[in-house]
Amino acid sequence: MLPTLFVSHGAPTLPLTDAPAKRFLQELPSLLPEKPRAVLMISAHWETAEPAVNIVAVNDTIHDFGGFARELFEIRYPAPGSAALAERVSDLLAATGMPCGVDRRRGLDHGAWIPLMLMYPDAEAPVVQLSVQSRLGPAHHLALGRALEALRAEGVLVVGSGSFTHDLSEFRRYREVIGEPEPAWVADFATWFDAALAEGRTADLLAYRRLAPHAAKNHPTEEHLLPLYVALGAAGAGASVERLHASTTHGVLRMDVYAFGGWS
Repeated sequence: MLPTLFVSHGAPTLPLTDAPAKRFLQELPSLLPEKPRAVLMISAHWETAEPAVNIVAVNDTIHDFGGFARELFEIRYPAPGSAALAERVSDLLAATGMPCGVDRRRGLDHGAWIPLMLMYPDAEAPVVQLSVQSRLGPAHHLALGRALEALRAEGVLVVGSGSFTHDLSEFRRYREVIGEPEPAWVADFATWFDAALAEGRTADLLAYRRLAPHAAKNHPTEEHLLPLYVALGAAGAGASVERLHASTTHGVLRMDVYAFGGWS
C-alpha cells in the first residue's frame, strides 16, 4: 500500500536549480513500494470556496507566476487526467457530507507540476487535482483527507504540495548563502511542527497557529501548509509519520518532505 506524501514545492525555479530538495524529489519514487496507477494532487495554488476536482483529458501546464526565465515558461507537463478518479474523489467526499465541484478546464498549477515533473518526468500517470479551502483551516483539511483514506488501497498516490515554511516577505532579505544557517524563527517553527507530527499530537497540530513558535510569521496565510493536513488525514487515524527530507532554499523556505502511513 502506498503512503501519502507532503512535499514542499519551493520557488517555481526549482526544476532549473541544483538544490538538495530537487535531487530528493527526483529520487523519491524509488523509495515508494509500488508505482502509483494515478496521482491525486492537492496544491496550495488552487483555492476554492468548497472542494473541487478537475476533469480533463490531458492536463494543461499552468505557468501561474511571472518574472522568471523564458526556459521555465517553456516547460510542459502533459499528464493525462482521469475522470474515474475525479468521480471517485467526489463520491468519497459526498459520502461524508462534503460537496465537491468539478472544473472541466483547469490543468496543473506549478504547485502540482513542479514536484510531479521531478518525480515522474515521463508524465504517464493520470493526475487529478483537488483544491484547498484556505478560509476553512486545518481541521477541515484533515477531515477532507480522512474522507479519501480508501484511495491508498486503490493504488492512488495522494500528494499534498505546499511549503513547510512560506514567508515570501523575507525572501529578498534572507538570500541563501552556502554555510549560513536559516533564521531561528524558521528553525524553531520547523522543529516544533516536526515534533508534533512525530509524536502524533493532532490537537496541537490543529492549533498550531496558537501553539507553534512564529507560526504566523512562517505562514502569513495558511494555503501552503493545508495540503499537509490532507495528506496526513488520508493516511488514516494514528498513521505513522516519517520525515523523508529536510532542507532550506532561499534562506527561509523549508523544503521538508513527509510520508504518512508507512510503506506496507
